[in-house]
Amino acid sequence: MVPSFFQNVWLIPCYSLIGAILTVPWSPGFIRKTGSRPAGYINILMTLLSFVHALVALSASWNQPAQHIVIPWLNVASLNISIPIEISSLTLAAIVLITGLNLLAQIYAIGYMEMDWGWARFYGLMALFEGGMCALVLCDSLFCSYVILEILTLGTYLLVGLWFSQPMVVTGARDAFLTKRVGDLFLLMGVLALYPLAGTWNFTELATWAQTANLDPKVAALLGLALIAGPMSKCAQFPLHLWLDEAMEGPIPSTILRNSVVVATGAWVLVKLEPVIALSPVALGATIFIGGLTAVGGSLIAIAQIDIKRALSYSVSAYMGLIFIAVGTGQTEAALLLVLTHAIAMALLYIVIGGVIWNSITQDLTKLGGIWSRRPLSGLAFLVGIAGLIALPPFGSFWAMLKLADGLWSTQPWLVGLLLTVNSLTAFSLTRVFGLIFAGKEKPMTVRSPEVGWQMVMPMMLLVGFTLHLPLVLQSLSLLPDWANVNKDVALLLIWSSIFGCSLSAVIYVIDTKFKPQLAVWKPLQNLLAYDFYTPKLYRFSIVFAVDSISKITAWFDQHLIDGVVNFVGFAAIFSGQGLRYNVSGQSQFYVLTIILGMTLFLGLLTIGAIH
Repeated sequence: MVPSFFQNVWLIPCYSLIGAILTVPWSPGFIRKTGSRPAGYINILMTLLSFVHALVALSASWNQPAQHIVIPWLNVASLNISIPIEISSLTLAAIVLITGLNLLAQIYAIGYMEMDWGWARFYGLMALFEGGMCALVLCDSLFCSYVILEILTLGTYLLVGLWFSQPMVVTGARDAFLTKRVGDLFLLMGVLALYPLAGTWNFTELATWAQTANLDPKVAALLGLALIAGPMSKCAQFPLHLWLDEAMEGPIPSTILRNSVVVATGAWVLVKLEPVIALSPVALGATIFIGGLTAVGGSLIAIAQIDIKRALSYSVSAYMGLIFIAVGTGQTEAALLLVLTHAIAMALLYIVIGGVIWNSITQDLTKLGGIWSRRPLSGLAFLVGIAGLIALPPFGSFWAMLKLADGLWSTQPWLVGLLLTVNSLTAFSLTRVFGLIFAGKEKPMTVRSPEVGWQMVMPMMLLVGFTLHLPLVLQSLSLLPDWANVNKDVALLLIWSSIFGCSLSAVIYVIDTKFKPQLAVWKPLQNLLAYDFYTPKLYRFSIVFAVDSISKITAWFDQHLIDGVVNFVGFAAIFSGQGLRYNVSGQSQFYVLTIILGMTLFLGLLTIGAIH
């Protein structure tokens, strides 16, 4: 029975799609008597089925060679497009992560969206996301991966805009969609340009081709830059990072999934494309530069945010930047390990703050505080999430960052310094959020803030347990390095960077003493970080202004020149016809006279031309 689960792994995305299809009768309200809750329960059941199937198949695939299945799709002339599927321990582990987190997010949504009118639509879109991500993980084709990424972009637009009666939600969904479309457009250029060069879109075959490919440096650079543009937008990297901030207008249960694994879809494609990107040093340098800039910038911006969700969303961009650095330096194993540890810890943090927002009816950090005594479970869960996200042993992200830093220590030590800086800033930022929510004195919005219901507590505690046991799971799978072979200097630097960031933030935001230092920040610097380095204004004064100006010019040209010529011809025909109507007598001799005069005029013109 277990081998059949392994051989039929390609069915896993179909479970989610079936759940989404079965949601349709409840989504527009065709079925009213039962309410929309059956739609949610159906999707939870299908997600559970996907999770169990992937888990059983993972146990059968461990330490086994990868299997490849090819599904024919389109064969026209010399173009042959098929859907190759890779079934391996890596792809199945990714599916277990996706379905597991989606299952917890859907259970969480039962409590969080208890009275929401968009219940059925929400669960249908969550199923679409799950099916798309599972298909992306299994797919071994760049072209098919691009198609799936487009579907996920549409899903982001629909899910962020779930509460479409609110203007800010509509604006956020539109901006998120358009920003991701910019990266998708350049990625499409790279996808189409790659096929004539390599003759395939299969990731496995592309890796083999890249080993012996001899491309012109300019072609390789342009191709690599186009291919990293798509992951840039998916992973919210500068300058295509604003969409993740705008997407915070969506409901928290979708944010749990989006900020943990959805953003990692770009990282997954980037890891797959690493052999092709490595053909150009320019593309590799751009990958490292973009990742480093986003990592440091996102960590700094997160410190100045007063919105809970946005404070965490910039940390997501920062960690995706570290993954870009890992891929740019050829450390794909460290990148994948960082994706895993970040997804689990970040999902836990968003589950905790979702409960705080749901109970306190605000997500403004300046209006929160002093709820530790009323919500100790949430406070402990948030601390576990912080420990799981920063480089603090023995938790998961410590080993991921150690693997990355150890690989950079001898070749590019300045990147180790960047990694330590990002880790310290993230530790400071997360401890600040914890202090503003759980420490300090009670405020009017937190006087009554009891623990949330079991539907929201159970996923939180399950993730707490898994975060604590993740190192043991990795150790049992032989995915952690032997401590005897670890670079102790790098490990100590990572540990001290975490302690420094947490301690400094705790003194400022957590510990209540008479001698608490006052954090004096230069006001222009504070505004610079709070307003995202004024990136939205730069967009408005550059790209938006240019597009708006070009649109106005083309509109004027179309209205006055193109339409003007067409309208002139039409009006000339109307007026000439009206004028001729009064000059026609209906007598044959009049028509003969008109023909003779016309021929005489025509011959006269020909004669004049011949004389000259």
